[in-house]
Amino acid sequence: MEEKTGHSQNGAARHKKKEKATVLQKNVGLLSGVSLIVGTMIGSGIFISPKSVLLYSGAVGPCLCIWAACGVLATLGALCYAELGTMITKSGGEYAYLGESFGPVPAYLFSWTTVMVLKPSALAIITLSFAEYASTPFYPGCTPPVPVVKCLSAAAIFTIVSVNCLSVKLASYVQNFFTLAKLLIIFIIVMAGVVLLAQGRTENFSNSFDGTSASFGAIGLAFYNGLWAYDGWNQLNFITEELKNPYRNLPLAILIGIPLVSVCYVMVNVAYFTVMTATELLLSPAVAVTFGDQVLYPVSWIVPLFVVFSTFGSANGSCFTAGRIAYAAGREGHMVKILSYISPKRYTPSPALIFNGFLALIYIIPADINSLINYFSFAQWTFYGFTALALIVMRFTRKELHRPVKVPIVIPALMVLVSVYLVLAPIIDKPEVEYLYCTAFIFSGLLLYFPFVHWKVSWSRMFMRPVTMHLQLLMEVVPPEKSE
Repeated sequence: MEEKTGHSQNGAARHKKKEKATVLQKNVGLLSGVSLIVGTMIGSGIFISPKSVLLYSGAVGPCLCIWAACGVLATLGALCYAELGTMITKSGGEYAYLGESFGPVPAYLFSWTTVMVLKPSALAIITLSFAEYASTPFYPGCTPPVPVVKCLSAAAIFTIVSVNCLSVKLASYVQNFFTLAKLLIIFIIVMAGVVLLAQGRTENFSNSFDGTSASFGAIGLAFYNGLWAYDGWNQLNFITEELKNPYRNLPLAILIGIPLVSVCYVMVNVAYFTVMTATELLLSPAVAVTFGDQVLYPVSWIVPLFVVFSTFGSANGSCFTAGRIAYAAGREGHMVKILSYISPKRYTPSPALIFNGFLALIYIIPADINSLINYFSFAQWTFYGFTALALIVMRFTRKELHRPVKVPIVIPALMVLVSVYLVLAPIIDKPEVEYLYCTAFIFSGLLLYFPFVHWKVSWSRMFMRPVTMHLQLLMEVVPPEKSE
């Protein structure tokens, strides 16, 4: 390292041209950024389960209003993230912002929860729904056997992790391709809906506010499920260091990607209601497939095929960003050091990606993982709320920071209120002991934080040094260079 810096200025310039610094490279442009946001947000939810929003809102009219309102909320949340991302241009999303505003402990708890549970279990869920859809055609008339679904899901995780370890550019191309595929199927569904509306199929929209739910908790749960479908609006902030020209491309990708998804979601729901009544939609096991069977009959097989594409693309995007959180936490010493190492040949954080894939494989094994996620999504919104609060706090404590994007302070304040509501509404509506388990798990991270991070006990270092060295040799990775 010393010899490198010892060159003359001219020699250093020549040296730089030949050999890139061992840091994550700026390979993600505006198109790939938009693809990452759109591709991760649109998973399988809009095709399989738009019914939970309808179930809790009680009628077609409020259901469409809630889908639109969720889009506005996601855009407002992402605008807060645009200010944070252009002010603190570090990868890792909330991890970096919580660390800058509240210090290391909240940042550590975020990385602990996200790296150990939220990201790998999200990857497991998405690949399981991918496997279910991919294997269904081979078992007509019955549900595919569980071992087949789980093995296919494991194969998908293995493939996605391999692609992401090989090259950032390859992962971006995969993301762009699958995002185009899912936008194409949405376009087909929406156009079919427009044609049916033009033919006068509007009976499901008359008296569309009859039967609206009056319960405070039920509307909260409808929003909860709607925002679950919009989850992923913060994906680009996890990879800020890899964005070309982040000051321009981060806010621009957010302003293109999220309104695009919002329009898609509302239009797809309108298309569904042209064909199905509210009751039929609630009874359908997979709404988009039912729609395809009724409207696109001879070529109705394209819907499940494109849902397979959509879930695979979403899993790829989730894996791509998950590796960056573990990488950022490892670099700050909040996770084991090996997670922050990168491949000098391929410039990818392969140990972090492999670790995320390994945990996802473990999460495939239990029978019902969805129940776990329902309880952990309240943790997700707790962190969103704290991140919006961090923005407000830093307006007063870090006035000197350059802010290329500055949102009115009302927006983060609204996001704090929304996240408080979304965290408390389901708990008040239906208090369950699982929420306590999740909270206990989040704070159990402190049992590792104080001895290993805060006090840095000596025996742990003696144990970890040879482990890190052997893993480093096995994976052919090196510590990232300091880039100022």
